[in-house]
Amino acid sequence: MKSIVIRSILTAGALVATQVGFNAAFAAAPATVINLTQTACQFIETENGVDHGFRSTKKADCKAINAKSGADRLAQAKVLELKPGKYIFRVTNKNVPYDLGFWLRGKGLGRITLPSVAAGGLAPGTTQDYAVELKAGEYVYSCPLNPTPDYSLVVRG
Repeated sequence: MKSIVIRSILTAGALVATQVGFNAAFAAAPATVINLTQTACQFIETENGVDHGFRSTKKADCKAINAKSGADRLAQAKVLELKPGKYIFRVTNKNVPYDLGFWLRGKGLGRITLPSVAAGGLAPGTTQDYAVELKAGEYVYSCPLNPTPDYSLVVRG
């Protein structure tokens, strides 16, 4: 069983501050990196490291796959639990033959009050960073272009 890899790095702001002055580097808080790998219709790490081997050439393929297996997969999926703070979600498109994206947002009414991050342009075989500062609350994340289930993320602090 694989786990989600979490490690700290300096934010781009801290790297620039290091060039300007030694003390300024300590003013910027580090961000924690969460690595996620998208294959067709899923995030591998969230589904306990299991790549289901789904094949997709278009959005409709994933809609059909998720209609059959999405609820069962979500019931077994790992809930990502984090503390409030700065995060970089580093997402890789592994073997999906079209551009993907990433969307993290508050769950339910939290969608209005909690921070979110969303972007597309994740070409096949590439990795992209999505930076966000999370507050306490319940979130979901997914890829609307590859449609994945809405995976759960809880921030407690």
